[in-house]
Amino acid sequence: MAHKAGYVNIIGEPNVGKSTLLNALLGEQLVITNPKAQTTRHRILGILNGDDYQLVLSDTPGILDPQYRMQERMMSAVDEALIDADTLIVLVEVGQKPERSENVLRRARRFEGPKVLLVNKVDAVPQEDVLPALELWQAALPEAKVVPLSALHGLNVEELKAYLIAQLPEHPAYFPKDELSDRSMRFFVSEMIREKMLSLYKQEIPYSAQVVVNSFEESEAIVRIQADVIVMREGQKGIVIGEGGKALRRLGTEARHAIERFVDNKVFLDLKVKVDPDWREDDRKLKGYGY
Repeated sequence: MAHKAGYVNIIGEPNVGKSTLLNALLGEQLVITNPKAQTTRHRILGILNGDDYQLVLSDTPGILDPQYRMQERMMSAVDEALIDADTLIVLVEVGQKPERSENVLRRARRFEGPKVLLVNKVDAVPQEDVLPALELWQAALPEAKVVPLSALHGLNVEELKAYLIAQLPEHPAYFPKDELSDRSMRFFVSEMIREKMLSLYKQEIPYSAQVVVNSFEESEAIVRIQADVIVMREGQKGIVIGEGGKALRRLGTEARHAIERFVDNKVFLDLKVKVDPDWREDDRKLKGYGY
């Protein structure tokens, strides 16, 4: 039997559920999810393997008008991902209007391969509102296959997976068949810490912060991790630490529990907070942080 393999790229505006969809297709909680916008900052590959196929799913940052260099780098990652995709998924949310989604549609129209437009969160509206939403998006992107979806509750996820596998070209596997992602353990640890920051801190703090894992030492009994939380101002550092270190301890505890579930081992997590005023605008630093 011939082996099939290919890349499927997922694009959409911030906060439409791209990461939730990737996790649902993989059947694994690989990528962090949060109701706040800009949860995904990097292109992340999730790899779904079968005996005769390898489906490489590419989750990209939500499409927006960039306000600073970090966001410009994020949008470059979106555009680069379109180049190597075999199939494109455009994810929108029921109630979203095509005329307000031109940044997404413009990129989708440039793509020349098969396109699937998924209208997500259809379980959140009355049933009679679903068909008009599908028709609206079909008119906006006539060449796409338009499908209603609930990534969170699994509506049409298995059918979508089967369709994507059927579209794959004949090709050897791009990655070893036991890999789930192209990203390192350190990357996922930093993302889990950042996910807890999105949950625990308000306003600009999570968007001004970067997490860097400096050491990851694994033994049979325990995993020892030292990570820095980088913020842009002294005032933000004070908020992250909190009165008497209370907020930082809570962040460390919640992040440690999440990491322990992920690595299936006990974890010692040492978090420090540092100030770097221009990290979002400095090309050299952004490259060092993986942007």
